[in-house]
This record gives sequence, C-alpha cells and structure tokens, in this order.
Amino acid sequence: MSKNLTTRSEDYSKWYNELVVKADLAENSGVRGCMVIKPSGYAIWEKMQAELDRMFKETGHSNAYFPLFVPKSMFEAEEKNAEGFAKECAIVTHYRLKNDPDKPGKLMVDPNAKLEEELIVRPTSEAIIWSTYKGWVQSYRDLPLLINQWANVVRWEMRTRLFLRTAEFLWQEGHTAHATKDEAIEESEKMMHVYADFVENFMAIPVIKGLKTETERFAGAEETYCIEALMQDGKALQAGTSHFLGQNFAKAFDVKFANAEGKQEYVWGTSWGVSTRLMGALVMTHSDDKGLVLPPNLAPIQVVIVPIFKTDEELEIISKVVNELVSAFKKIKIAVKFDNRTTQKPGFKFAEWELKGVPVRIAVGPKDLENGTFEVARRDTLSKEIISKDSVVSYINDLLDQIQKDLFDKALDYRENHITEVDSFEEFKEVLENKGGFVAAHWDGTAETEEKIKELTKATIRCIPLNRVEVSGKCMYTGAESTGRVLFAKAY
Repeated sequence: MSKNLTTRSEDYSKWYNELVVKADLAENSGVRGCMVIKPSGYAIWEKMQAELDRMFKETGHSNAYFPLFVPKSMFEAEEKNAEGFAKECAIVTHYRLKNDPDKPGKLMVDPNAKLEEELIVRPTSEAIIWSTYKGWVQSYRDLPLLINQWANVVRWEMRTRLFLRTAEFLWQEGHTAHATKDEAIEESEKMMHVYADFVENFMAIPVIKGLKTETERFAGAEETYCIEALMQDGKALQAGTSHFLGQNFAKAFDVKFANAEGKQEYVWGTSWGVSTRLMGALVMTHSDDKGLVLPPNLAPIQVVIVPIFKTDEELEIISKVVNELVSAFKKIKIAVKFDNRTTQKPGFKFAEWELKGVPVRIAVGPKDLENGTFEVARRDTLSKEIISKDSVVSYINDLLDQIQKDLFDKALDYRENHITEVDSFEEFKEVLENKGGFVAAHWDGTAETEEKIKELTKATIRCIPLNRVEVSGKCMYTGAESTGRVLFAKAY
C-alpha cells in the first residue's frame, strides 16, 4: 500500500494536503477553489453536526432554512456587512444560457435574460435573515427569536486549501433577536461557551476563549467572541466565533417590537457560526506521520476488527467469534467495523485503518482463538496489548475514554508549552521565528500598531483572553501604556 506521507518536520503544509487526500477526507473538485467532501470526511462532519445540533437545541434554538441568494440592495442595506464581504462576493447577473450562433456546440449567456437586480450568493446570511425577521417580530412576546441554519456559503477565495479555506464551505449560522442588550450579550457569550465545550470535549482540542480586537471583529458586530486553537506547527486557528451585533442589523432592516408598555424598540441581535474548517483543525491537532488520529467521540468507526487467516475455514471460525464481539460492542453504542474483505491482506488493512485514524484495532487469528485472547492496538500511541476475550469489551469501552482524554491532554500540554510572554519586539520576532505558538505581549490598543506588527511579522492579535489579568505595562512595539497582555500568533 503506497500511502507514505511527507513528514510533518519535512513540510507541514504538504503533509496536511497529502493527508486530507490520502485519508479519503476530501479532494479538489472540477470547480476552482471548491472541494468534494468524500464519504470518510463527510461521516466525521455528520458526527460534528449531530452533536452541535443537539447542543443548540438543548439551549433553546430551532433550525430553519433561508435562501442561497441575497438581492444586492438587501445586502447593501447593512453597510458595514456589505463592505466587509464585498471583495469575496459571487454575483448572479443572468438566468439563462443559449446556443452560441458563432460556435456550434457551445453555450453563451443570453443577453436578454439579465436579472433586474443582481443576486449575491450568500457569503453569510445576516441580510436575508434580518429582512425576514422584520415580518416575524411585532411584540416582545415574539422574543427571543433563536434560529440556526445548516447551510453552505460562498466566499470567493483566491488561495484555497482543503477544509481550511475554500470558495464554498459548509457551516451553521445562528441568528438571534432579543428584547434587551444584556440578553443578546448573554446569548453571544453562551454560544462561545457551547463551541468551546464541543471543541474541547468532542474534538479533544483545547481552546482559548477571548474577544477579537476592533480590527478583527466581524463586519457589523459590536463585539466578537472567539475560541482560538493551536495547531502542531505552532500556528493558531480560529475555531469558532460568536458576535454581539447590537442593534446594527435591526436598524438596517427595521426590525422593531412593541415592549410591555407598547413602546416601539429595535431588537438586539447576535450571530454565531462554525464551519468545515473544524475538519482542518481536527487533522492538524492530533494526526501524525502515519496518518489521521481521530478522537473516539468523533470517529465514525471507533473500533476495527481485522481477521488473520489463511483458509476460508479459518475465516469462518474467526467470523463466528467476531460477530458475537460486534454485537456486544453495538449494544453499548460503540461504532465497530469487521473488515472481513478477502481481497486485501491484513498488513494492507492495518496500514489503511491507521491512515484513516480509527482509534482502536483488534486483530484476531487462529492462535488468538486458541488462547482466548485478542491483540488490541491503539492508534494514538501505536501501542499493543493482549487482552482476554472475556474482558475485551469492557476494556475497550474504558480505553476509548482514555484515548479521548489522552489526546486532549497531549494537545493541551503542547499549547501550554507554546504560550510565551515577551516584553520587547525583538524577543517577539525571535519567538515567532524559532518557536511559534501564542505570544503574550502588551499592546497599546491602537489599530495602527496592530497593523504595523502584522505587516512586519505576519502575526495577528488572535484574541484578548477572557481570563487575562489586567496588568499595566508598556506596548512591546511602541512603548506606550498598556492595560494587559493579548495573544499574538501567525494563523491559518
């Protein structure tokens, strides 16, 4: 099986690109900048979707669906939002093709089929959703309005990478309307915590919760809450954002309600989302030079069983035992696969499931049956144990929990060792160049300084941590007064 990957130390970017393709997660499509998510990759996304959907519904949200197209005038109604996405918009101008009279067999845009108003393919859905909310909200009794949609969006990226940045991607976007400012802020913070809970407990990726600077905020937001993760190459990745929109969109689309006294007020809004970019985070946080490493909570197949046999009779005897084992796993909701293909040798199967990141592998041969034992291999540590047939189900049930915890602890240990405090710009550049990770430094709070640092080092302020200690100091670039450290990093 020729599946050897470029190593991470050799070329991390090439390793990532190769792994996504060789592990059958996704591939580039015939449409420039877009990807095909393959069944193995989509199965992981479905598990993410199911868990997040459960969490959203537990916090009172309902799903709906809104159109893919946004009339240009509607998109322009919220200036900040339109300006923020203007350079990434795909625009529909015509609605029909016809045969080209000068080129037989070719099609051309029918010039007589020009749309009266151009349509934007949604880069985000605030405009279409808030224009709809105007008809849904009349009274304080209609609030809060807690809506989420699972959808695709288009942002015309010129430089793309599978999962991390593509012209079209899948995501969810929550859009809520509230009677008071405090309720909307509480919602924004709550959803940031929901995301952090999901990413840490299901993806086994530790995150830092924080606020974006004004420069890095979502277009049209008054505050952007975020969760930031650190990849194995020392670069940060924004794993989710939640925005307090104030009354900006309500005023732009005239979404008002009558309060308990009958007085008209504008609602307060939020929006929040995570996307298939989380798939990239999953790959880059845990995987190794042999392939994917999946946390058990998100692995579509948690246990794979590979029979070792020479004859059909041996396979038949092994299968009887394995089928009982499969039933026992299914009873306790462990996702198991019996790989009884006769077209591939066990060594090929071992390498394939290792590459695809299945957390636990069981090998069963005639000798194992004689001894009443199974060989159990962990994907994360590549270690093997011989476990008795009678205790293997409970052993693996516990082992999956252990692997989940160990993957989180390993990622947390890496992150904690890659948060470095610096006080000078020279020190800052040295850490970025030689160590990477998050760099905690004082900043004078100005957009000018933020932009200058980005221009000189390509590092951005990832967040102002929510748990930071307010300590006065001097900005590491200008020497001006600062009220606390912020986290810088190079990022995806």
